[in-house]
Amino acid sequence: MGTVVWGLIVVALAALIVIGQLGIVTLNGTYVLIGLMIGAGAALVVGGLLSARKRDNGSTTGKS
Repeated sequence: MGTVVWGLIVVALAALIVIGQLGIVTLNGTYVLIGLMIGAGAALVVGGLLSARKRDNGSTTGKS
């Protein structure tokens, strides 16, 4: 999951650089980095929770 998140960060950063160079939107670098880090952190936490939940469900054999 971590590789996917970092890949999405790189793609989002590249897209923001292209948009900034085209002059469509004026970007503040500090706010862009804060937003990317919040998004990446949230994605890693959600991915970890989903992975842990899937692992817990998969380890149950159904026998007492």
